[in-house]
Amino acid sequence: MRRLLNTLYITTHGAYIAKEGQTIVVSVDKEVKIKIPVLSLNGIVCIGGVGCSPYAMELCAENNVALSFLSESGHFKARVVGEVNGNILVRRAQYRLADKDNESLDIAKMFILAKIVNGRNVLLRAARETDNNDAMLLLKSSALRLKQTIKHIRTTANSDELLGREGEAARSYFDVFNELIGVRKDLFVFKGRSRRPPLDRVNALLSFVYTLLVHDATAALEASGLDPCCGFFHKDRPGRPGLALDLMEEFRGCIADRLVVSLINLQQVKPEQFTITETGGVLMDDVARKTVIAAYQKRKQEEIFHPFIKESVPVGLLVYIQAMLLARFLRNDIDKYPPFFWK
Repeated sequence: MRRLLNTLYITTHGAYIAKEGQTIVVSVDKEVKIKIPVLSLNGIVCIGGVGCSPYAMELCAENNVALSFLSESGHFKARVVGEVNGNILVRRAQYRLADKDNESLDIAKMFILAKIVNGRNVLLRAARETDNNDAMLLLKSSALRLKQTIKHIRTTANSDELLGREGEAARSYFDVFNELIGVRKDLFVFKGRSRRPPLDRVNALLSFVYTLLVHDATAALEASGLDPCCGFFHKDRPGRPGLALDLMEEFRGCIADRLVVSLINLQQVKPEQFTITETGGVLMDDVARKTVIAAYQKRKQEEIFHPFIKESVPVGLLVYIQAMLLARFLRNDIDKYPPFFWK
């Protein structure tokens, strides 16, 4: 099992990554801010105007340290990887299965079932915890619609129908997402999902955390010998990590969405930490990004019970466990891929 190693997030504009022996060195204005042995890192995420020497890139590639570059809003820009590793037989099985409509659909269903079940549980938990009767009724009503969608997902006949059902569930879920927010609702208002660019503060937070989650899912799949670009629900598209997006579906609600809601409700992020661009997009400032990253890393250290392996594990290991289980399924070590259901 892959250990829960550290991911280094660099958010300071003008920071530069260099190599010093087997150590990663990060400097700002030629002043060294941090030195970390490369063997202690699982990944490096550079956000905004961060530079990197080719020697540092080579060191990361040689040691399987995922090096990703994101825009200030958290949009993925580029990823540096070394030689392709892992079991070629597992990847060949992945490719063959992705080309078979029925078998590919069966796996895609598992990802989407977990997404909807876990999202529904987020709404039900919020309904139990709220003291607002109107909000409780709205949340329960949406959860009921999701329950019906879950039944339809199980009998979905093709990928187009599955895509429609997933969209239907997403609308039901996000229609009541605003009810999860309990403070400063006039400034942290959610009117629907918007991506590129995010058009409000809540969407800016969601997009940023989703990007962090995709990074972790990509690293987990590569560590398990799988191709993160060859998905089953998210079909092939140049530059898109389809399988990483598939895998992260299981964790959108229970990890990313709950983290965003918590940051807002605990007032750990402030309205003034966001700016509106000329195009109408909303960006977080450096302070907000650091707050989100710190909360995300802290969340990954928390323990949670995994129902399939029947053990308590750190949240940060969940994507690695699911990637490992997917690889085991492709090797025919287990009969079916068991998605993660959060309770």
